[in-house]
This record gives sequence, C-alpha cells and structure tokens, in this order.
Amino acid sequence: MSQATTAGYDALLLISFGGPEGPDDVIPFLENVTRGRGIPRERLAKVGEHYHLFGGVSPINGQCRELKAAVEADLAAHGLADLPVYWGNRNWDPYLTDTVRRMTDDGVRRAAAFVTSAYDGYSCCGQYAQDIERARAEVPGAPEIDKLRVYYNHPGFVEPFVEAARAALADLPDDLRDGAHLVFSAHSVPLSQPGRELYQAQLEDVSAYVAEHAAPGRPWRLVYQSRSGPPTQPWLEPDIGDHLEDLHAAGVRAVVNVPIGFVSDHMEVKYDLDVEAAGTADELGLTFRRAATPGTHPRFVSMVRELVQERAGTDRPALGSLGPRPDTCGECR
Repeated sequence: MSQATTAGYDALLLISFGGPEGPDDVIPFLENVTRGRGIPRERLAKVGEHYHLFGGVSPINGQCRELKAAVEADLAAHGLADLPVYWGNRNWDPYLTDTVRRMTDDGVRRAAAFVTSAYDGYSCCGQYAQDIERARAEVPGAPEIDKLRVYYNHPGFVEPFVEAARAALADLPDDLRDGAHLVFSAHSVPLSQPGRELYQAQLEDVSAYVAEHAAPGRPWRLVYQSRSGPPTQPWLEPDIGDHLEDLHAAGVRAVVNVPIGFVSDHMEVKYDLDVEAAGTADELGLTFRRAATPGTHPRFVSMVRELVQERAGTDRPALGSLGPRPDTCGECR
C-alpha cells in the first residue's frame, strides 16, 4: 500500500451516532444521548415509542455496517485492501472509546476519521471532534486520529441527492408533477448553538444547488425537523409540518421532500419524515414523496476514499458557491 495513496494513514475510522438494536436498548440509549440534560424519564419513554414502532431497533447501526462493508469493497477495488476500516459510535455499542482501544491493540499509529454527518456546526462537526479527543485521552498510546473535512458540498454527497430528487419527482402522478414543490429538510438546532450560522448557510447553498440541477425553476424551500428543545428556546424554523400546512393553504397539491441534512435513512428520516411529515401531508390531502438519502450510493462510498486521498494532495472538489471546507472545525466547538 503506497503511503501517497492513503496520505500516510494506516487505518480508516468510521464514526457515527449509534442507536438501539432491540427493545431493551431503547431507554439506556436515550439516557446516553441526553446525559446531563435533566430530561425526565417519562419524556424518554415518549420518545422511545418512536423506536418501538420499528421493533426497538434504530436503522443507523445496520446502515453503518452496510457503509463499512461498501467502503471496504471500494478500497479493495482501488488497491487499498490493506487499509483496515474500524467503526465506533458516540452513544451505543460499538462505543468509540472501545474501538480506539482495539485500534491501539492492533498497532494502528495514524487514522483518518470519517463522520456520518456532512455539515459544520457543533452537533454535526465540533462535538465529533471532541468525541475523538475524549476517546484518545482514555486510551494510553492511542493512535493519532484526524477527522476528515466536512463534505456537505462534495460531489459524492450532492450528486446522489440530485439523482434522488429527480427520481422522487418522476414517481409523482403525471397530473401533479408540474406543480409539485421541493421541500428540503434538515435537523433543527438551537439558534444559540456554536456554528449555527455556518450550518444554515451550507444547507441553503447545497439545497439551491440540488434544486437547480434536479428541477430547474421549480419552487423550493429549506425547512427544519426533529426539534427536541423546550418551547422557550429559539430553534431554526420553519418546521416541516408548518410549511406543509402553508403549502396546502396556498393550493399546492404535491411535494417532494429532500432530506438534505442526512447521510442515511436513520430514525429522524424513517419516523420524523416517513411517519410524521408524511402523515401530516396525508391529513392535508397533499401527495408526498420522500427522496432517498445517499446511504451506500456508489458515488457516496467512493467519496469516503477520496476524502482520505485528498489529504495527500490539493484537489478538493466542491459544488455550490462556498468552496471546500478546511480540515479543522474549531470554530464550531
């Protein structure tokens, strides 16, 4: 394996949020997610009902396994089969610290870390950088771990959304397609969260790019979903449900939801969009289609390898108007 082709890394680390894998895991998982925030247990039980609709299993761990396998196959196809791929989570097994300990035991010296979150902002970027620092501090002799750059406007993330938006529009009935609106959605965050302005600007920029290349001239708007804070705390708006009501009142008959803020179909997509938002649309009489997330799209999978390899060179592709992001995300910690 050439050091030039892997930028001197001897391992790739996939880092994700984690999720329960059975009914008994749901409340302990939610306790991990909300630790230190004083969330009442009855509130956790209410949120847990979303997971129980899916057998107590979040899709995210299965999706990480699929992504890991796809990345390993892509590396092998490009002569990099001996670059091992590890996986660790913030909130559930396999925990990141345990994975870093295994990497240390395996003799890994320097690893690149790919996070399943595409944007800047504290919860998307800065918190993962802190997770890496914390895990390394808990493991004597831990390898050096470099978090790969934010990739929200990398062609490997954007092009699958263009393709998916076109496919969702094509799936609408012929008599509704021309008048359908695009509704881009992303996880809401508090207005006070570090990096929020950059997060919002990136979402607007990539949404505009996807709208223009998937359906030029079609009406679109960026909205937010999955809010979890107290009503007194200002969060990014409008909420997707409120926007669907506004579209219905304006006489719109069909929408295509593009979950631009998400890498894969985890719970915020499968429940908050496929159940809640789709249910709201149904009640309003709006025809609703949801575009696919990148998941294990071949272009997204190859992007992971490209992000590692670009650390050895200068080519950093980026679509839209904001340009590629630097390797560090210190401004959003």
